[in-house]
Amino acid sequence: MGKYFGTDGVRGLANIELSPELAYKLGRAGAYVLAKDNKKPTILVGMDTRISGDMLEASLISGMCSVGANVISLGIIPTPAVAYLIREYKADAGVMISASHNPFADNGIKFFNKDGFKLSDELEEEIEKLIDYPEKIGYVQGEDIGKKELKEEALEDYVSFLKSTVDTKFEDMNITIDCANGATYKVAPMLFCELKANANIIFREPNGININKECGSTHMKTLCEKVLENKSDIGIAFDGDGDRCLVVDENGEIVDGDEIMAICGTYLKENNMLKQDTIVATVMSNLGLFILGEEKGINIGKTKVGDRYVLEEMLEKGYNFGGEQSGHIIYLDYNTTGDGMLTAIKLLEVMKKTGKKLSELKKVIKILPQVLINAKVDNKKKYDYLENVKIKKEIEELEKMFEGKGRVLIRPSGTEPLVRVMIEGDNKEVLEKEAKKLANLIEKELNS
Repeated sequence: MGKYFGTDGVRGLANIELSPELAYKLGRAGAYVLAKDNKKPTILVGMDTRISGDMLEASLISGMCSVGANVISLGIIPTPAVAYLIREYKADAGVMISASHNPFADNGIKFFNKDGFKLSDELEEEIEKLIDYPEKIGYVQGEDIGKKELKEEALEDYVSFLKSTVDTKFEDMNITIDCANGATYKVAPMLFCELKANANIIFREPNGININKECGSTHMKTLCEKVLENKSDIGIAFDGDGDRCLVVDENGEIVDGDEIMAICGTYLKENNMLKQDTIVATVMSNLGLFILGEEKGINIGKTKVGDRYVLEEMLEKGYNFGGEQSGHIIYLDYNTTGDGMLTAIKLLEVMKKTGKKLSELKKVIKILPQVLINAKVDNKKKYDYLENVKIKKEIEELEKMFEGKGRVLIRPSGTEPLVRVMIEGDNKEVLEKEAKKLANLIEKELNS
């Protein structure tokens, strides 16, 4: 990671770590780097529903216009819509203002290139250098100053794209949808209405401070209850910026990203649509997914955690399907990033065409117990566990304990002040005890 960029753009506490001043500098440097071969580039800007969005958008767009970029403001719209519309509108770049699943007080700025892909480490480094040395950019004047315009039809264009990816309607399906009071609160009702689904929408009243609050893909309890209450065939939960989704089956049980990949990947394989018979997953994916691969003749690629690394592997080796346990699922034949809305309707398509309930479809994979405990550690000390003697010894002892029957994975978060402790095995009680013990040790050692 760089000075400003983390694993998913620039993030921080809005107006403190991610200030309007930094947003302005990011706008200038980002527009300059991403469109330096075009004196009058066009850049799309979208955002989620956070209260700080308007403030950061104003600063970001000011910076872009100051170097001659014309900006198309898309308003509140999901991240994957920005990635798609860059290509649809033939823009030179795009930016999403969002901190995804983080609390409302955080925000972030994420760039996409002219092809709708997240930036390479090299481009992010180039932007960072210009942030620290703004005199290298300069200012335009007179008629060369950029302009901003609103694109009110952006949501409709995104919905039209999503509809084109499925060849069926869902008129006989009862669906409960959790919009997380975030970026999907307008587009989800539009899409599922046009696909004729009987949709009950919850958490669709954003007020700037309730995004992801006890709702969405990181807080599924209410959705599980509503699915049972409404006798829904499926419940769908998006995160704050709509690039991931998790689902709930008709029995009120959560179906995670690994299970979604197993269901949809198997369907793609059986219909000769899975390129090179490969699903790209991450080191966090459940061992059950890898066992499924062996049983179904599907190769399971393994990358570092982060949808950008999944995407890099897919692009490098020509794969078309992959994702993360968290619900970031990439259908590269259709879009260049994780797309919660797309994932949801492709899963519904599998249900519709197979005639099977979600509880039946998910039996294709056997999920092994997996426990994840977060240790709260200052961002500057997140990687110090690698050198701490006591922590290293504890990890080594755990690995010996679970060898052959599970695994231990320690991973600093790329976006939050956390070190994640994940243990997988047969006995969940033992897993929880050992994971908590290790997490407490990490907190004690690294925060002292």
